[in-house]
Amino acid sequence: MSTPLIHQNTILKPVVTEKSYSLAALDKYVFLVDPAASKYQIKKAIEDLFKVNVVSINTVKHAARKIKSKKTGRHISLPVSKKAIIQIKKGQTFEIFNSLKS
Repeated sequence: MSTPLIHQNTILKPVVTEKSYSLAALDKYVFLVDPAASKYQIKKAIEDLFKVNVVSINTVKHAARKIKSKKTGRHISLPVSKKAIIQIKKGQTFEIFNSLKS
């Protein structure tokens, strides 16, 4: 059995890119999250930390990159990262993204 995740360890940091800014206009926000976190854990962490109502969550896992091993000559994947695209109720915002919609 795995240990339960703490909310602060579940949400690692917001993703700040041009695409995430354009999604903020649609009440969707992008966060880098712990790869072991489930959608339920992410939803609970967002609602508890930021006091907003989550409508939906989409997650994307991807390997940072593949490299060729010098020992074996085979390609290996580096650790996996995970992003969560979170849609919140219309009219609500995150404190950290307040300047995006102005």
